[in-house]
Amino acid sequence: MSTTIQQPKARRALPPLMQVSDAAADRLRLLYAKGQEGMLLRIAVSTKGCSGMSYDMSWVETPAVTDEVITDKGVTVLVDRKATLFLIGTTMDYEVKALSAGFTFINPNEKGRCGCGESFHV
Repeated sequence: MSTTIQQPKARRALPPLMQVSDAAADRLRLLYAKGQEGMLLRIAVSTKGCSGMSYDMSWVETPAVTDEVITDKGVTVLVDRKATLFLIGTTMDYEVKALSAGFTFINPNEKGRCGCGESFHV
């Protein structure tokens, strides 16, 4: 009688929780150096909008014990722990368009967005 021992399957590595594009890092450096000196940007997900969820950004003085601290390209952002499952693999970008400029999120977990682009669902 022979016994076969199966080795556990190798787990694939999870993508980073969040990355920051070069444009977003440049904009954050500018904000951290000027008007938001000494503050940190916290990213969360709140329930609102046509599709059910919306990105929520706020300035805080210190990380909460429940915040995940993300450092990428020399800048630090905080992610609310409750938002981590919705944001795994997300890239934060900064776009300048003809009539607007702002942070955007490229989130592989999104299944759809509302028509105005303000909310999403997973």
